[in-house]
Amino acid sequence: MNFTEINQALAAGEVSQAGILPKVDVLKKQKAVFNIQFGLDKMPEEPGLLLIRGARQYGKSTWLQQQIKSTIEQFGPGSAYYLNGDEIRNERALEENLLTLSRLFSPKAGVRRIFVDEITAVKSWEKALKRLFDQNELEKILIVTTGSKATDLRRGAERLPGRKGHLDRNQYLFTPLSFSEFKKVCSSCFSEEDLVPAYILSGGSPPAVLSLLENGNIAPYVIEIVRDWIYGEFAQSGRSRDLLLGVLECIYRFGGTPTGYAKVAREAGMANNTVASGYIDQLTDLICVAPSYAWEASRNRFNRRRPCKFHFTNLLAATAWHPSHPRCPADYHALPSEQQAVFMEWTIAQECWRRAALRGDEIPEKSAFWQSDKHEIDFVFSSNDFIEVKRGRAGPLDFSWFPKMFPQARLKVICNTNFETDSIQGITLKEFLSEIS
Repeated sequence: MNFTEINQALAAGEVSQAGILPKVDVLKKQKAVFNIQFGLDKMPEEPGLLLIRGARQYGKSTWLQQQIKSTIEQFGPGSAYYLNGDEIRNERALEENLLTLSRLFSPKAGVRRIFVDEITAVKSWEKALKRLFDQNELEKILIVTTGSKATDLRRGAERLPGRKGHLDRNQYLFTPLSFSEFKKVCSSCFSEEDLVPAYILSGGSPPAVLSLLENGNIAPYVIEIVRDWIYGEFAQSGRSRDLLLGVLECIYRFGGTPTGYAKVAREAGMANNTVASGYIDQLTDLICVAPSYAWEASRNRFNRRRPCKFHFTNLLAATAWHPSHPRCPADYHALPSEQQAVFMEWTIAQECWRRAALRGDEIPEKSAFWQSDKHEIDFVFSSNDFIEVKRGRAGPLDFSWFPKMFPQARLKVICNTNFETDSIQGITLKEFLSEIS
């Protein structure tokens, strides 16, 4: 059913008819339904523009259709309309469709909302919105957009100053399921020792989690959707698939180790570190990988000239290309201990990114590490906020140097044991993931 047919049904208030909102129909048949929180607790009733971006396979389209349904149910027929960016040819067609829908709202509607799924599939989408806002055609309407091309959404939003209404917040990152939500829904389906590995491999992606629940492993189609999405983005930007695979291979091979762009370029067969930086930047725009820079304690600043670490901030993407092809908790347990340790570090990176995205931080992937001749700390978020990751057991004596080196700081150690001193706390990965819902 195309969006014209869907809008005819929305005008009549027929949201319960099969096929109108297919993602909502699927929810009724799923083995589990998740409550996804990404910082937008309630849909605004005032007009403006919402930009919601995120990786594929994390439930943006499902969430959007749920919001359409609840809008029609709460405010009546003709209060919400829908467009699909994948079905729109260009910016002019987007502008024409938005203009048409803007004149079809019921005069009795308590709100006026247009939902545009995957708006970034339309080249120069922001120009269409800019023209309509400048002509006051959208002044009484809330435009809700989603997209998976992070760079387009980020830069498109920058080209819309003063045209996003008076909302408290306009931009949101669509985050993975929290571990708390995953545990609440799935704890009865996994053993205690398999619960965290299942979350890690799925990355908190609802389709991946459902595949684990239904099949006992992450189905090939879930993996292929993620891979095809990223391959497609790199092909559109004119970059090589072979070089992309070379970059990913380096991230796996040197995971958890300071590497830097020059080494990635050399190992992946690239011309120079500028080329390598371009590939990493695009993976960062796609919310999949983030560089972690060296932190200089003496100056309390990041040093971007030194080798950096590269963390996956999308664990499902990490699973998709992993050379060992882990698809279920048993596969995870079979990984060598050093690979499990790297997965743990990436899990911390994704979780810290998720928390920063919920807060609305401008650069949620921002992190650093600290390293001296004798010691290293995996994550530095400020001069007082440190996290170290240990796969096995650890104790306070292992970090007796820390209070001497950083007397005012606190260190959180993610390990298999619990302990606490005045400046150091040891907690398990499960406890860390459960801290914030």
